[in-house]
Amino acid sequence: MTENKTEIIVGGAVLAAAAGFLIYAGQVTGFSAGGDGYELNASFRSADGIDVGTDVRLAGVKVGRVTAMSLDPETYRAGTTFSVTQGISVPDDSAVAISSEGLLGGNYVEILPGGSPFVFEAGDTIEFTQGSVSLVSLLMKFVGGDNGGGTE
Repeated sequence: MTENKTEIIVGGAVLAAAAGFLIYAGQVTGFSAGGDGYELNASFRSADGIDVGTDVRLAGVKVGRVTAMSLDPETYRAGTTFSVTQGISVPDDSAVAISSEGLLGGNYVEILPGGSPFVFEAGDTIEFTQGSVSLVSLLMKFVGGDNGGGTE
């Protein structure tokens, strides 16, 4: 009987520790079950390096995450839906860009705020976008000496 009580206590402690780790991981990654934000849409020519769950940042601070991506078969652009934390108003003349954390870092969606007194509402589409820039193609242009043609 003593062994059963010990096993139950140890099992309960293990389950409590596992639940604590799951809660901590959810807070660190920004995962939440509730809808504590609103969604905006954007369309990119190239969405390389981002996927569902990618950070959305404003002034370097995480304010949301990408929630859905799809290809528009008519325009061949990457349609992206992302959430923005409730209470953060995005001016309606803002732009959205796919930015890189550096040569070895990942990409994220960056909101470049405008100066309009009017703000986006839930479900609106941001028209001004800049897709991802391929570092490989930039390096190839640099190494290849592509200077736009012309002779000297």
